[in-house]
Amino acid sequence: MEKKQRQILHIDVNNAFLSWTAIDRLEQGEKVDIREIEAVIGGDETKRSGIVLAKSMKAKAKGVHTAETLYQARIKCPNLQVFKGDYKSYRKHSNDLYKLLLQYTDKIERFSIDECFLDMTDFLGNSKLIDKAYEISRRVKNELGFTVNVGVAHNKLLAKMASDFTKPDKVHTLFEEEIPRKMWPLPVSELFMLGKKTIPKLQKMRIKTIGDLAKQDKNEMIKRFGKHGLMMWDYSNGIDNSEVNYIEEKPKGIGNSVTLPMDICDKEKLEEILLMLAEQVAYRLRRYDMYANVVNVQLRTKEFKDFSHQKKMLKANSNTKDIYATAKQLLEEMYKKRNFYTLSGIKSRQFG
Repeated sequence: MEKKQRQILHIDVNNAFLSWTAIDRLEQGEKVDIREIEAVIGGDETKRSGIVLAKSMKAKAKGVHTAETLYQARIKCPNLQVFKGDYKSYRKHSNDLYKLLLQYTDKIERFSIDECFLDMTDFLGNSKLIDKAYEISRRVKNELGFTVNVGVAHNKLLAKMASDFTKPDKVHTLFEEEIPRKMWPLPVSELFMLGKKTIPKLQKMRIKTIGDLAKQDKNEMIKRFGKHGLMMWDYSNGIDNSEVNYIEEKPKGIGNSVTLPMDICDKEKLEEILLMLAEQVAYRLRRYDMYANVVNVQLRTKEFKDFSHQKKMLKANSNTKDIYATAKQLLEEMYKKRNFYTLSGIKSRQFG
């Protein structure tokens, strides 16, 4: 029997933290939608210890970027308005989205708090995948009050690439026959999971677009870059056989982990993931009025070999910036470029 072609959606909330905070404020009677002004979600600005967790489009236009300090962001954007994040609220909005999506399939991978992959293969009946995508988009907007981008494809990679096309509030397809027209003309830097340090190496090879990369000799790419070369070549040609992982791991203690659908060897990508995890851990610590005095970071290779380092903090606290800074130090100690990591997690020992 011929294997059924997979039907995959990727749901990506548009500017999630800012959007969800905006919704909460509007529901409380505020008149200004912070999505429309120069605004960021961050921590305690008075201590110069807060960092940017999310930014509006207008703040982004002024050069503000995620993970920099609010002090640095203020220099770039003097009129910046800073709003505290509310992770309890974000989790609620995320869970509301998840519950809505469960009405379409029970094979849902929560890629992050604001992204989900849906395997719709066995849940379409007589419907078309694109029709379900538009239906989900409309329902999220009308019922939950925020917008999403939806990527429509036959594998996770192409669905993710599609959802990253023009934003916000869009539905994009990226089927195999559309790759030459929609994906290959893009700059090679737009390829999912391609590390920033790899881009100059590709440019020296006169590889400027994803299409240039796709047309390279596969064996030569493997010779030059090893397994990462194979991954780049596969991705540039739209090849991805990874499954939608809908079995969630239960975190132990005060900690959060994420199992990635694709291997990562780029340290900057791992740092982005650690930032998200650090905020989640810090929120849970604050929720229970607890403080971390030891931070532990765990990495897992493609061969399922685990590496774990921990470090005692100079001062026990529940501050996102301090936990993130400690986690970055631990990552630096463990990081080896030859390894392809599939999991990154932060745990903390704590006391009340």
